[in-house]
Amino acid sequence: MDEYEVVVLGTGAAGLTAALAAASHGASVGLFEKADCVGGTTALSGGVVWLPANRYAAEAGLGDNRTQALTYLEALSNGSMRPEMAETFVDQVEPTLDWLERETPLRLKLVPGYPDYHPEHPGGLPEGGRSLEPELIGTADLGDWRDRIVGHPRRLYIGEIPSGGGTGVIAPELMRQREARSLEGLGRGLVAALLKGCLERGVEPHTGMRAKELLVEDGRVAGVRFTSASGSHRVRARKAVIIATGGFEHDGELVRDFLRGPVAHPPGVESNTGDGLRMAMRLGARLSAMREAWWVPVVLVPGADGKTSPTLLLRERTLPGTLMVNALGRRFTNEAANYNALGAAFHAFDVVSFSYANLPAWLLLDDACVKSYGVFGTAPGSQAPGWLIRADTLDGLAERIGVPAEALTATVERFNSFAQAGRDPDFHRGESIYDGWCGDRSRYRTPQATLGTFATGPFYAVPVHPSTLGTKGGPRTSTTGAVLDVDGTVIEGLYAVGNAMAAPTGMAYGGAGGTLGPALVFARLAGRHAAQDEEE
Repeated sequence: MDEYEVVVLGTGAAGLTAALAAASHGASVGLFEKADCVGGTTALSGGVVWLPANRYAAEAGLGDNRTQALTYLEALSNGSMRPEMAETFVDQVEPTLDWLERETPLRLKLVPGYPDYHPEHPGGLPEGGRSLEPELIGTADLGDWRDRIVGHPRRLYIGEIPSGGGTGVIAPELMRQREARSLEGLGRGLVAALLKGCLERGVEPHTGMRAKELLVEDGRVAGVRFTSASGSHRVRARKAVIIATGGFEHDGELVRDFLRGPVAHPPGVESNTGDGLRMAMRLGARLSAMREAWWVPVVLVPGADGKTSPTLLLRERTLPGTLMVNALGRRFTNEAANYNALGAAFHAFDVVSFSYANLPAWLLLDDACVKSYGVFGTAPGSQAPGWLIRADTLDGLAERIGVPAEALTATVERFNSFAQAGRDPDFHRGESIYDGWCGDRSRYRTPQATLGTFATGPFYAVPVHPSTLGTKGGPRTSTTGAVLDVDGTVIEGLYAVGNAMAAPTGMAYGGAGGTLGPALVFARLAGRHAAQDEEE
Protein backbone atom coordinates (compact mmCIF):
# COMPACT_ATOMS: atom_id res chain seq x y z
CA MET A 1 0.00 0.00 0.00
CA ASP A 2 1.35 3.42 -0.99
CA GLU A 3 1.60 5.84 1.91
CA TYR A 4 1.72 9.63 2.21
CA GLU A 5 1.16 12.07 5.01
CA VAL A 6 -1.50 13.97 3.04
CA VAL A 7 -3.61 12.64 0.19
CA VAL A 8 -5.37 15.16 -2.09
CA LEU A 9 -8.23 14.16 -4.38
CA GLY A 10 -8.62 16.35 -7.46
CA THR A 11 -6.40 18.59 -9.61
CA GLY A 12 -8.43 21.73 -10.22
CA ALA A 13 -7.22 24.98 -8.69
CA ALA A 14 -8.33 23.89 -5.23
CA GLY A 15 -6.68 20.48 -5.36
CA LEU A 16 -3.39 21.76 -6.78
CA THR A 17 -3.27 24.57 -4.23
CA ALA A 18 -4.03 22.26 -1.31
CA ALA A 19 -1.41 19.77 -2.44
CA LEU A 20 1.20 22.48 -2.84
CA ALA A 21 0.35 24.02 0.52
CA ALA A 22 0.73 20.68 2.28
CA ALA A 23 4.02 20.00 0.52
CA SER A 24 5.37 23.49 1.22
CA HIS A 25 4.71 22.86 4.91
CA GLY A 26 6.79 19.71 4.91
CA ALA A 27 4.29 16.92 4.23
CA SER A 28 4.69 14.11 1.76
CA VAL A 29 1.75 14.47 -0.60
CA GLY A 30 -0.10 12.07 -2.87
CA LEU A 31 -2.14 13.90 -5.53
CA PHE A 32 -4.80 11.88 -7.33
CA GLU A 33 -7.09 12.69 -10.27
CA LYS A 34 -10.10 10.73 -11.46
CA ALA A 35 -9.78 11.83 -15.11
CA ASP A 36 -6.90 11.21 -17.50
CA CYS A 37 -6.10 14.93 -17.71
CA VAL A 38 -5.55 17.43 -14.91
CA GLY A 39 -7.11 20.81 -14.26
CA GLY A 40 -10.80 19.99 -13.95
CA THR A 41 -13.32 22.73 -14.68
CA THR A 42 -10.70 25.31 -13.67
CA ALA A 43 -8.84 24.61 -16.89
CA LEU A 44 -11.98 25.36 -18.92
CA SER A 45 -12.67 28.61 -17.07
CA GLY A 46 -11.51 32.15 -17.63
CA GLY A 47 -9.05 31.70 -14.77
CA VAL A 48 -10.22 34.89 -13.04
CA VAL A 49 -10.04 35.00 -9.25
CA TRP A 50 -12.15 37.34 -7.12
CA LEU A 51 -10.02 38.54 -4.21
CA PRO A 52 -11.27 41.63 -2.35
CA ALA A 53 -9.01 44.14 -0.61
CA ASN A 54 -6.00 43.01 -2.65
CA ARG A 55 -2.66 44.77 -3.18
CA TYR A 56 -3.20 45.34 -6.90
CA ALA A 57 -6.33 47.37 -6.30
CA ALA A 58 -4.52 49.42 -3.68
CA GLU A 59 -1.62 50.07 -6.06
CA ALA A 60 -4.08 51.20 -8.72
CA GLY A 61 -5.73 53.61 -6.29
CA LEU A 62 -9.03 51.72 -6.26
CA GLY A 63 -10.70 52.08 -2.90
CA ASP A 64 -11.37 48.80 -1.14
CA ASN A 65 -10.96 47.50 2.37
CA ARG A 66 -11.99 44.72 4.72
CA THR A 67 -15.14 46.44 5.94
CA GLN A 68 -16.30 47.30 2.44
CA ALA A 69 -15.72 43.76 1.18
CA LEU A 70 -17.58 42.15 4.08
CA THR A 71 -20.43 44.63 3.73
CA TYR A 72 -20.76 43.67 0.07
CA LEU A 73 -20.75 39.92 0.70
CA GLU A 74 -23.30 40.28 3.47
CA ALA A 75 -25.53 42.36 1.19
CA LEU A 76 -25.61 39.46 -1.30
CA SER A 77 -25.84 36.62 1.21
CA ASN A 78 -29.50 36.76 2.25
CA GLY A 79 -28.41 35.05 5.45
CA SER A 80 -26.79 32.11 3.67
CA MET A 81 -23.19 32.92 4.61
CA ARG A 82 -21.44 32.16 7.88
CA PRO A 83 -19.67 35.34 9.01
CA GLU A 84 -16.55 33.52 10.15
CA MET A 85 -16.06 32.05 6.68
CA ALA A 86 -16.43 35.42 4.96
CA GLU A 87 -14.07 37.07 7.43
CA THR A 88 -11.46 34.36 7.00
CA PHE A 89 -11.72 34.66 3.23
CA VAL A 90 -11.14 38.41 3.19
CA ASP A 91 -8.45 38.34 5.89
CA GLN A 92 -6.47 35.62 4.12
CA VAL A 93 -6.35 37.25 0.68
CA GLU A 94 -2.98 38.94 1.20
CA PRO A 95 -1.30 35.95 2.90
CA THR A 96 -2.51 33.78 0.02
CA LEU A 97 -1.12 36.17 -2.59
CA ASP A 98 2.21 36.30 -0.76
CA TRP A 99 2.37 32.52 -0.59
CA LEU A 100 1.43 32.01 -4.24
CA GLU A 101 4.20 34.36 -5.35
CA ARG A 102 6.74 32.48 -3.25
CA GLU A 103 5.70 28.99 -4.18
CA THR A 104 4.55 29.22 -7.80
CA PRO A 105 5.26 31.14 -11.02
CA LEU A 106 1.67 32.43 -10.87
CA ARG A 107 1.52 36.19 -11.23
CA LEU A 108 -1.84 37.89 -11.07
CA LYS A 109 -2.95 41.26 -12.38
CA LEU A 110 -6.10 43.35 -12.31
CA VAL A 111 -8.64 42.91 -15.07
CA PRO A 112 -8.98 46.63 -15.82
CA GLY A 113 -12.36 48.07 -14.97
CA TYR A 114 -14.11 44.76 -14.36
CA PRO A 115 -17.01 45.74 -12.06
CA ASP A 116 -18.39 43.52 -9.33
CA TYR A 117 -21.48 41.60 -10.38
CA HIS A 118 -23.71 43.73 -8.14
CA PRO A 119 -21.72 46.97 -8.09
CA GLU A 120 -24.59 49.14 -6.85
CA HIS A 121 -25.07 47.04 -3.71
CA PRO A 122 -23.50 48.28 -0.46
CA GLY A 123 -19.75 47.73 -0.63
CA GLY A 124 -19.74 46.99 -4.38
CA LEU A 125 -17.04 48.32 -6.69
CA PRO A 126 -18.37 49.74 -9.99
CA GLU A 127 -14.83 50.52 -11.17
CA GLY A 128 -13.52 47.03 -10.46
CA GLY A 129 -10.47 46.03 -8.46
CA ARG A 130 -11.43 42.62 -7.08
CA SER A 131 -11.16 40.45 -10.20
CA LEU A 132 -7.62 39.32 -11.01
CA GLU A 133 -6.30 37.12 -13.80
CA PRO A 134 -3.08 35.20 -14.43
CA GLU A 135 -0.29 36.65 -16.46
CA LEU A 136 0.45 34.48 -19.49
CA ILE A 137 2.74 31.61 -18.57
CA GLY A 138 5.01 29.40 -20.63
CA THR A 139 4.10 25.73 -20.60
CA ALA A 140 7.03 24.24 -22.55
CA ASP A 141 8.85 23.21 -19.36
CA LEU A 142 5.89 21.16 -18.11
CA GLY A 143 7.13 18.21 -20.14
CA ASP A 144 4.49 15.59 -20.82
CA TRP A 145 2.06 17.44 -18.53
CA ARG A 146 1.82 20.22 -21.08
CA ASP A 147 -0.49 18.03 -23.16
CA ARG A 148 -2.35 16.58 -20.19
CA ILE A 149 -4.24 19.67 -19.06
CA VAL A 150 -7.98 19.71 -19.75
CA GLY A 151 -9.03 21.72 -22.80
CA HIS A 152 -7.08 23.37 -25.60
CA PRO A 153 -4.41 26.09 -25.52
CA ARG A 154 -5.83 29.59 -25.07
CA ARG A 155 -3.18 32.24 -25.44
CA LEU A 156 -5.29 35.10 -24.17
CA TYR A 157 -6.02 37.43 -21.33
CA ILE A 158 -9.62 37.69 -20.22
CA GLY A 159 -9.38 41.43 -20.85
CA GLU A 160 -8.71 40.75 -24.52
CA ILE A 161 -12.00 39.00 -25.19
CA PRO A 162 -15.52 40.47 -25.20
CA SER A 163 -16.60 38.83 -21.94
CA GLY A 164 -13.68 40.57 -20.24
CA GLY A 165 -14.17 43.98 -21.79
CA GLY A 166 -11.93 43.47 -24.85
CA THR A 167 -12.54 43.39 -28.57
CA GLY A 168 -11.70 39.75 -29.18
CA VAL A 169 -9.39 40.81 -32.03
CA ILE A 170 -5.76 39.82 -31.48
CA ALA A 171 -3.05 40.82 -33.95
CA PRO A 172 -1.92 37.68 -35.83
CA GLU A 173 1.75 38.48 -35.22
CA LEU A 174 1.17 38.75 -31.48
CA MET A 175 -0.65 35.43 -31.45
CA ARG A 176 2.19 33.80 -33.40
CA GLN A 177 4.69 35.11 -30.84
CA ARG A 178 2.66 33.69 -27.98
CA GLU A 179 2.35 30.35 -29.69
CA ALA A 180 6.09 30.21 -30.38
CA ARG A 181 6.74 30.76 -26.66
CA SER A 182 4.01 28.28 -25.62
CA LEU A 183 2.31 30.99 -23.58
CA GLU A 184 -1.11 30.32 -22.10
CA GLY A 185 -3.60 32.28 -20.05
CA LEU A 186 -7.10 31.99 -18.65
CA GLY A 187 -7.92 28.77 -16.79
CA ARG A 188 -5.22 26.64 -18.35
CA GLY A 189 -2.66 29.28 -17.48
CA LEU A 190 -3.79 29.23 -13.86
CA VAL A 191 -3.61 25.43 -13.77
CA ALA A 192 -0.18 25.40 -15.43
CA ALA A 193 1.25 27.80 -12.85
CA LEU A 194 -0.11 25.82 -9.90
CA LEU A 195 0.96 22.53 -11.48
CA LYS A 196 4.49 23.88 -11.92
CA GLY A 197 4.58 24.70 -8.23
CA CYS A 198 3.52 21.17 -7.34
CA LEU A 199 6.03 19.52 -9.68
CA GLU A 200 8.86 21.64 -8.31
CA ARG A 201 7.92 20.37 -4.83
CA GLY A 202 8.00 16.79 -6.09
CA VAL A 203 4.22 16.38 -6.15
CA GLU A 204 3.21 14.69 -9.39
CA PRO A 205 -0.43 13.82 -10.09
CA HIS A 206 -1.62 10.24 -10.44
CA THR A 207 -4.36 10.23 -13.09
CA GLY A 208 -7.10 7.74 -13.87
CA MET A 209 -7.63 7.16 -10.14
CA ARG A 210 -11.23 7.45 -8.94
CA ALA A 211 -11.65 7.78 -5.18
CA LYS A 212 -14.43 5.46 -4.00
CA GLU A 213 -14.11 5.13 -0.24
CA LEU A 214 -12.47 6.85 2.70
CA LEU A 215 -10.61 4.45 4.95
CA VAL A 216 -11.07 4.96 8.69
CA GLU A 217 -8.84 3.70 11.48
CA ASP A 218 -9.49 4.35 15.16
CA GLY A 219 -12.11 6.96 14.34
CA ARG A 220 -9.86 8.92 11.98
CA VAL A 221 -9.71 9.13 8.18
CA ALA A 222 -6.53 7.31 7.30
CA GLY A 223 -6.61 6.69 3.59
CA VAL A 224 -8.55 6.19 0.38
CA ARG A 225 -9.64 3.27 -1.73
CA PHE A 226 -9.36 3.97 -5.45
CA THR A 227 -10.46 2.21 -8.59
CA SER A 228 -8.55 2.47 -11.84
CA ALA A 229 -8.11 0.63 -15.11
CA SER A 230 -5.78 -1.76 -13.33
CA GLY A 231 -8.14 -2.52 -10.45
CA SER A 232 -8.62 -1.45 -6.84
CA HIS A 233 -5.90 0.36 -4.89
CA ARG A 234 -5.59 1.50 -1.29
CA VAL A 235 -3.49 4.51 -0.33
CA ARG A 236 -2.72 5.39 3.26
CA ALA A 237 -2.79 8.99 4.58
CA ARG A 238 -0.95 9.33 7.88
CA LYS A 239 -2.27 12.83 8.57
CA ALA A 240 -5.20 13.74 6.35
CA VAL A 241 -7.22 13.38 3.17
CA ILE A 242 -8.29 16.54 1.35
CA ILE A 243 -11.34 16.25 -0.90
CA ALA A 244 -11.09 18.55 -3.93
CA THR A 245 -13.18 16.50 -6.33
CA GLY A 246 -15.41 19.32 -7.60
CA GLY A 247 -19.17 19.44 -7.50
CA PHE A 248 -21.95 17.05 -8.49
CA GLU A 249 -23.51 18.78 -11.50
CA HIS A 250 -22.95 15.79 -13.78
CA ASP A 251 -24.85 13.38 -11.54
CA GLY A 252 -28.52 13.51 -12.41
CA GLU A 253 -29.72 11.95 -9.17
CA LEU A 254 -27.80 14.34 -6.93
CA VAL A 255 -28.93 17.31 -9.03
CA ARG A 256 -32.53 16.15 -8.70
CA ASP A 257 -32.27 15.55 -4.97
CA PHE A 258 -30.46 18.73 -3.94
CA LEU A 259 -30.53 21.66 -6.36
CA ARG A 260 -33.29 24.24 -6.11
CA GLY A 261 -33.93 24.42 -9.85
CA PRO A 262 -33.40 22.70 -13.19
CA VAL A 263 -29.97 22.13 -14.70
CA ALA A 264 -29.25 21.08 -18.26
CA HIS A 265 -26.03 20.65 -20.23
CA PRO A 266 -23.47 21.66 -17.56
CA PRO A 267 -20.33 22.88 -19.36
CA GLY A 268 -17.79 21.70 -16.77
CA VAL A 269 -15.77 18.50 -16.86
CA GLU A 270 -17.87 15.34 -16.84
CA SER A 271 -15.89 13.90 -13.92
CA ASN A 272 -17.79 16.18 -11.51
CA THR A 273 -20.21 13.53 -10.26
CA GLY A 274 -20.14 14.09 -6.51
CA ASP A 275 -17.60 11.44 -5.53
CA GLY A 276 -16.26 13.52 -2.64
CA LEU A 277 -19.75 14.38 -1.46
CA ARG A 278 -20.77 10.74 -1.25
CA MET A 279 -17.63 9.76 0.65
CA ALA A 280 -18.12 12.56 3.17
CA MET A 281 -21.80 11.72 3.61
CA ARG A 282 -20.93 8.13 4.51
CA LEU A 283 -18.91 9.47 7.43
CA GLY A 284 -21.74 11.66 8.70
CA ALA A 285 -20.64 15.01 7.32
CA ARG A 286 -22.97 17.94 7.86
CA LEU A 287 -24.03 19.41 4.53
CA SER A 288 -24.66 23.02 3.64
CA ALA A 289 -25.47 25.20 0.58
CA MET A 290 -26.83 22.12 -1.16
CA ARG A 291 -29.54 24.05 -3.04
CA GLU A 292 -27.06 26.45 -4.56
CA ALA A 293 -24.86 26.43 -7.63
CA TRP A 294 -22.81 28.81 -9.72
CA TRP A 295 -25.71 29.34 -12.12
CA VAL A 296 -25.22 30.18 -15.79
CA PRO A 297 -27.35 30.08 -18.97
CA VAL A 298 -25.97 28.08 -21.90
CA VAL A 299 -26.73 27.54 -25.57
CA LEU A 300 -25.83 24.45 -27.57
CA VAL A 301 -23.38 25.29 -30.34
CA PRO A 302 -22.62 22.78 -33.11
CA GLY A 303 -18.99 21.92 -33.61
CA ALA A 304 -17.10 20.96 -36.75
CA ASP A 305 -17.99 17.32 -36.07
CA GLY A 306 -21.69 18.15 -35.96
CA LYS A 307 -21.96 17.51 -32.23
CA THR A 308 -23.26 20.27 -30.01
CA SER A 309 -21.52 21.49 -26.91
CA PRO A 310 -22.78 23.82 -24.16
CA THR A 311 -21.44 27.34 -24.50
CA LEU A 312 -21.83 30.01 -21.84
CA LEU A 313 -24.31 32.67 -22.90
CA LEU A 314 -22.48 35.73 -21.60
CA ARG A 315 -22.16 38.34 -24.33
CA GLU A 316 -24.92 37.91 -26.89
CA ARG A 317 -27.78 38.37 -24.43
CA THR A 318 -26.37 41.74 -23.33
CA LEU A 319 -26.01 43.26 -26.82
CA PRO A 320 -28.45 45.93 -28.04
CA GLY A 321 -31.05 44.37 -30.31
CA THR A 322 -31.59 41.25 -28.21
CA LEU A 323 -34.17 40.07 -25.72
CA MET A 324 -35.25 36.82 -24.10
CA VAL A 325 -38.76 35.36 -24.00
CA ASN A 326 -40.51 32.34 -22.52
CA ALA A 327 -43.11 30.04 -24.06
CA LEU A 328 -45.77 32.73 -23.67
CA GLY A 329 -43.73 35.09 -25.80
CA ARG A 330 -43.02 37.35 -22.83
CA ARG A 331 -39.84 38.78 -21.37
CA PHE A 332 -39.15 37.46 -17.90
CA THR A 333 -35.87 38.94 -16.68
CA ASN A 334 -33.10 41.49 -17.11
CA GLU A 335 -31.28 39.77 -19.96
CA ALA A 336 -28.02 41.58 -19.18
CA ALA A 337 -27.83 40.66 -15.49
CA ASN A 338 -24.82 38.70 -14.32
CA TYR A 339 -25.12 35.04 -15.22
CA ASN A 340 -25.40 33.73 -11.68
CA ALA A 341 -28.23 36.09 -10.74
CA LEU A 342 -29.95 35.30 -14.04
CA GLY A 343 -30.18 31.68 -12.99
CA ALA A 344 -32.92 32.53 -10.51
CA ALA A 345 -35.19 33.58 -13.38
CA PHE A 346 -35.30 29.96 -14.53
CA HIS A 347 -36.35 28.77 -11.07
CA ALA A 348 -39.67 30.66 -11.08
CA PHE A 349 -42.51 28.18 -10.73
CA ASP A 350 -46.02 28.45 -12.19
CA VAL A 351 -48.41 26.92 -9.65
CA VAL A 352 -51.22 26.61 -12.21
CA SER A 353 -49.35 24.73 -14.93
CA PHE A 354 -47.15 23.19 -12.23
CA SER A 355 -44.05 23.76 -14.29
CA TYR A 356 -41.10 26.12 -14.45
CA ALA A 357 -42.63 29.32 -15.77
CA ASN A 358 -39.71 30.40 -17.97
CA LEU A 359 -38.81 27.15 -19.63
CA PRO A 360 -38.46 26.78 -22.50
CA ALA A 361 -36.74 30.08 -23.17
CA TRP A 362 -35.25 31.72 -26.26
CA LEU A 363 -32.76 34.44 -26.94
CA LEU A 364 -33.92 36.60 -29.85
CA LEU A 365 -31.54 38.69 -31.99
CA ASP A 366 -32.27 41.08 -34.82
CA ASP A 367 -30.14 41.41 -37.94
CA ALA A 368 -28.77 44.81 -36.95
CA CYS A 369 -27.31 43.25 -33.82
CA VAL A 370 -25.80 40.37 -35.76
CA LYS A 371 -24.23 42.65 -38.34
CA SER A 372 -23.06 45.34 -35.91
CA TYR A 373 -21.38 43.16 -33.31
CA GLY A 374 -20.97 39.63 -34.62
CA VAL A 375 -22.44 36.81 -32.56
CA PHE A 376 -21.39 33.33 -31.49
CA GLY A 377 -17.96 33.66 -33.04
CA THR A 378 -18.81 35.57 -36.22
CA ALA A 379 -17.12 38.87 -37.05
CA PRO A 380 -19.04 42.15 -37.28
CA GLY A 381 -20.60 42.49 -40.71
CA SER A 382 -20.92 38.74 -41.16
CA GLN A 383 -24.04 36.69 -41.66
CA ALA A 384 -25.56 34.97 -38.65
CA PRO A 385 -24.44 31.39 -37.96
CA GLY A 386 -26.52 28.96 -39.97
CA TRP A 387 -27.58 26.97 -36.92
CA LEU A 388 -29.62 29.84 -35.49
CA ILE A 389 -33.40 29.66 -36.00
CA ARG A 390 -34.22 32.28 -38.66
CA ALA A 391 -37.34 34.01 -39.97
CA ASP A 392 -37.89 37.07 -42.13
CA THR A 393 -40.74 38.38 -39.99
CA LEU A 394 -41.58 38.49 -36.31
CA ASP A 395 -44.71 36.41 -36.91
CA GLY A 396 -42.60 33.87 -38.76
CA LEU A 397 -40.15 33.68 -35.88
CA ALA A 398 -43.00 33.21 -33.41
CA GLU A 399 -44.23 30.28 -35.46
CA ARG A 400 -40.81 28.69 -35.69
CA ILE A 401 -40.21 28.78 -31.92
CA GLY A 402 -43.81 27.98 -31.01
CA VAL A 403 -44.83 31.11 -29.11
CA PRO A 404 -48.03 33.16 -29.60
CA ALA A 405 -47.36 35.68 -32.39
CA GLU A 406 -49.66 38.32 -30.92
CA ALA A 407 -47.96 38.11 -27.53
CA LEU A 408 -44.49 38.24 -29.05
CA THR A 409 -45.40 41.31 -31.09
CA ALA A 410 -46.74 43.05 -27.99
CA THR A 411 -43.59 42.11 -26.06
CA VAL A 412 -41.31 43.50 -28.77
CA GLU A 413 -43.30 46.72 -29.08
CA ARG A 414 -43.15 47.29 -25.33
CA PHE A 415 -39.44 46.47 -25.21
CA ASN A 416 -38.69 48.82 -28.12
CA SER A 417 -40.47 51.68 -26.38
CA PHE A 418 -38.21 51.12 -23.37
CA ALA A 419 -35.12 50.98 -25.58
CA GLN A 420 -36.04 54.24 -27.27
CA ALA A 421 -36.59 55.88 -23.90
CA GLY A 422 -33.34 54.43 -22.50
CA ARG A 423 -35.09 52.94 -19.48
CA ASP A 424 -36.53 49.48 -18.77
CA PRO A 425 -39.09 49.80 -15.95
CA ASP A 426 -40.06 46.12 -16.24
CA PHE A 427 -36.69 44.52 -15.50
CA HIS A 428 -34.24 47.45 -15.13
CA ARG A 429 -31.90 46.31 -17.90
CA GLY A 430 -29.08 48.79 -18.27
CA GLU A 431 -29.42 50.36 -14.86
CA SER A 432 -26.42 48.51 -13.40
CA ILE A 433 -22.99 49.36 -14.71
CA TYR A 434 -22.35 45.64 -14.99
CA ASP A 435 -25.21 45.18 -17.48
CA GLY A 436 -23.26 46.89 -20.25
CA TRP A 437 -19.88 45.29 -19.51
CA CYS A 438 -20.21 42.72 -22.32
CA GLY A 439 -22.44 44.91 -24.50
CA ASP A 440 -21.64 47.81 -26.82
CA ARG A 441 -18.35 49.02 -25.37
CA SER A 442 -18.58 52.32 -27.23
CA ARG A 443 -21.60 53.12 -25.05
CA TYR A 444 -20.38 51.54 -21.82
CA ARG A 445 -21.67 53.15 -18.64
CA THR A 446 -24.91 54.14 -20.36
CA PRO A 447 -28.13 52.10 -20.72
CA GLN A 448 -27.57 52.10 -24.49
CA ALA A 449 -24.63 49.74 -24.01
CA THR A 450 -27.22 46.98 -23.67
CA LEU A 451 -30.62 48.50 -24.38
CA GLY A 452 -31.42 48.80 -28.10
CA THR A 453 -34.46 48.26 -30.29
CA PHE A 454 -35.31 44.87 -31.77
CA ALA A 455 -36.52 45.95 -35.17
CA THR A 456 -34.45 44.88 -38.17
CA GLY A 457 -35.22 41.58 -39.89
CA PRO A 458 -34.42 38.89 -40.53
CA PHE A 459 -34.80 37.76 -36.94
CA TYR A 460 -33.02 34.95 -35.13
CA ALA A 461 -33.60 32.76 -32.10
CA VAL A 462 -31.71 30.15 -30.09
CA PRO A 463 -32.94 28.05 -27.14
CA VAL A 464 -31.48 29.02 -23.77
CA HIS A 465 -30.88 26.36 -21.13
CA PRO A 466 -30.45 26.84 -17.36
CA SER A 467 -27.15 25.37 -16.28
CA THR A 468 -24.30 25.71 -13.83
CA LEU A 469 -20.55 26.18 -13.82
CA GLY A 470 -20.50 23.90 -10.78
CA THR A 471 -22.43 23.17 -7.62
CA LYS A 472 -21.85 24.98 -4.32
CA GLY A 473 -23.02 22.44 -1.79
CA GLY A 474 -20.96 20.01 0.20
CA PRO A 475 -19.62 19.23 3.66
CA ARG A 476 -19.65 22.12 6.08
CA THR A 477 -16.10 22.89 7.21
CA SER A 478 -14.20 24.86 9.77
CA THR A 479 -12.38 28.00 8.65
CA THR A 480 -9.36 25.83 7.87
CA GLY A 481 -11.27 23.35 5.73
CA ALA A 482 -11.72 20.55 8.29
CA VAL A 483 -14.96 18.69 7.60
CA LEU A 484 -17.57 18.82 10.36
CA ASP A 485 -20.03 16.07 11.20
CA VAL A 486 -23.77 16.51 11.79
CA ASP A 487 -23.09 17.60 15.37
CA GLY A 488 -20.50 20.20 14.35
CA THR A 489 -17.53 18.11 15.49
CA VAL A 490 -14.45 17.79 13.29
CA ILE A 491 -14.15 14.49 11.40
CA GLU A 492 -10.52 13.82 12.19
CA GLY A 493 -8.23 13.64 9.20
CA LEU A 494 -10.74 14.93 6.63
CA TYR A 495 -10.75 18.26 4.76
CA ALA A 496 -12.75 19.60 1.82
CA VAL A 497 -12.01 22.51 -0.52
CA GLY A 498 -13.26 24.15 -3.71
CA ASN A 499 -16.64 23.06 -5.03
CA ALA A 500 -16.40 19.93 -2.89
CA MET A 501 -16.94 22.02 0.26
CA ALA A 502 -19.98 24.06 1.24
CA ALA A 503 -19.38 27.41 -0.46
CA PRO A 504 -17.83 29.80 2.07
CA THR A 505 -19.71 32.74 0.52
CA GLY A 506 -23.11 31.03 0.62
CA MET A 507 -25.36 32.07 -2.24
CA ALA A 508 -23.26 35.19 -2.91
CA TYR A 509 -21.31 35.47 -6.16
CA GLY A 510 -19.40 38.69 -5.73
CA GLY A 511 -17.84 39.09 -9.14
CA ALA A 512 -15.81 37.44 -11.87
CA GLY A 513 -13.70 34.76 -10.20
CA GLY A 514 -16.09 34.39 -7.27
CA THR A 515 -15.59 30.63 -7.44
CA LEU A 516 -11.83 30.46 -7.77
CA GLY A 517 -10.90 33.24 -5.33
CA PRO A 518 -12.30 31.49 -2.24
CA ALA A 519 -11.05 28.16 -3.61
CA LEU A 520 -7.43 29.34 -3.57
CA VAL A 521 -7.71 30.89 -0.13
CA PHE A 522 -9.33 27.95 1.65
CA ALA A 523 -7.29 25.33 -0.20
CA ARG A 524 -4.09 26.94 1.07
CA LEU A 525 -5.44 26.94 4.62
CA ALA A 526 -6.57 23.32 4.37
CA GLY A 527 -3.27 22.11 2.94
CA ARG A 528 -1.27 23.92 5.61
CA HIS A 529 -3.35 22.64 8.50
CA ALA A 530 -3.50 19.10 7.12
CA ALA A 531 0.30 19.02 6.85
CA GLN A 532 0.80 20.34 10.35
CA ASP A 533 -1.91 18.06 11.72
CA GLU A 534 -3.03 20.88 14.00
CA GLU A 535 -5.90 20.54 16.40
CA GLU A 536 -8.97 22.46 15.26
